[in-house]
Amino acid sequence: MKKLVLLLGLSASFLFAQINLQTASKDELMAIKGIGPKKAEQIMEYRKTNTITNPDDLKNIKGFGDSIVDEVKKDNSVSAQSVDKKVEAVKDEKKKELNNAIDKKIEKTTTPLVPKL
Repeated sequence: MKKLVLLLGLSASFLFAQINLQTASKDELMAIKGIGPKKAEQIMEYRKTNTITNPDDLKNIKGFGDSIVDEVKKDNSVSAQSVDKKVEAVKDEKKKELNNAIDKKIEKTTTPLVPKL
């Protein structure tokens, strides 16, 4: 539940803000077209020892060329739609987990009470 609240808070704060490549989370980086999980990890690893002040700094990372840097420049802010989709996916996942846990508890507590036919 705490993760969901944190994700919602972060998502709301970045709806109309530019992505800070130095501090962005993996999910925020993956919201940029052309950056998947591996490239997001590469960025996160690179910034442990280097400072990213602008998208051109990404060219120092192996596998990042002009096309990806141009996409980062173009898509410098997270679109509301991509954030909404991710938030909805996390919400749905958490709802399913909670429903399954509740169903198991109900089944566990009512099984001895219900006679088998």
